[in-house]
Amino acid sequence: MASSRDIKNRIKSIGNTKKITRAMELVSAAKMRKAIEAALKTRTYANLSWATVLNLAKAANGHDGRPLHPLLEQKNKLERVAVILITANRGLCGGFNSAIIKKAIESVKSHQSAGEFFLIGKKGAVVHKNFGYEVVADFPKLDFINEVSEVVPLAQMVIKDYLAGKYDKIMVAYTDYINAAKQLPRVKQFLPIDIKETGQSLGITGADSRLGLDQKFIVEKEKKYLQHDQFNYEYIFEPSPAEVLDEMLPRLLEIQLYQALLESNAAEHSARMSAMHQATEAAGDMVKELTLSYNKARQAGITAEIAEISAGANALA
Repeated sequence: MASSRDIKNRIKSIGNTKKITRAMELVSAAKMRKAIEAALKTRTYANLSWATVLNLAKAANGHDGRPLHPLLEQKNKLERVAVILITANRGLCGGFNSAIIKKAIESVKSHQSAGEFFLIGKKGAVVHKNFGYEVVADFPKLDFINEVSEVVPLAQMVIKDYLAGKYDKIMVAYTDYINAAKQLPRVKQFLPIDIKETGQSLGITGADSRLGLDQKFIVEKEKKYLQHDQFNYEYIFEPSPAEVLDEMLPRLLEIQLYQALLESNAAEHSARMSAMHQATEAAGDMVKELTLSYNKARQAGITAEIAEISAGANALA
């Protein structure tokens, strides 16, 4: 058994660690509230803007049935796939980083094609160090994202590379904020825009149940209002479909990337707060166990001293 002095030093050390994890929990809680507020404020707008993209994707077809914009055109063969990977800059947030990295790598492998990564956050660098994937660009990640302009350089880069034919498909891997106790890693299709890919599209970011704007919702409304050709509508593009789509699609894609980053920020701070809360509780439990061990060791020492004194007294007598 360890001496009472050693146990006392361990109790002191764990107590100091508990103070640190408690402080980190409080800091993460404050950051989490701000991040959640930012994500919820823009979530509805992001949902409605993506619904607009889906409607444009369906309406903007030429006379031959082909899309009027290259961002809407689906590739038959996927030879090169890119992933926008959003991770944290730091650890101490449980399995937050490992879960989204694993999900992104599994998605690349499922396409059986060459994969490259655009990184937001320092922890994503392991895809190159440990797995050997090429990192095209590494963008800094802030604790608080205030404006869409902060993701514009990345959005412009991936759109430019896609239009240049460098990639056949681009996905975004982020962690969706569900609640303070649950964060869900997601890999969603970013480009090309496709209304048919209900399982992969960056559809309703955050899954806001109040809107219900998804592929199923759109199909049901079309069946209800377009049956028997009761209503027949078409979009009028001014000055021309190509010019409208050239201007709108990149802006709407930027909003989706911005919302994915907000969701990831909220999920990260929630995961870190939860991890630090668990660490604080674990430290408290260890202190209790060590205190019990310390009392036992101290009692054993006292008993031994009493026995020695009694033995010495008997010897003198």
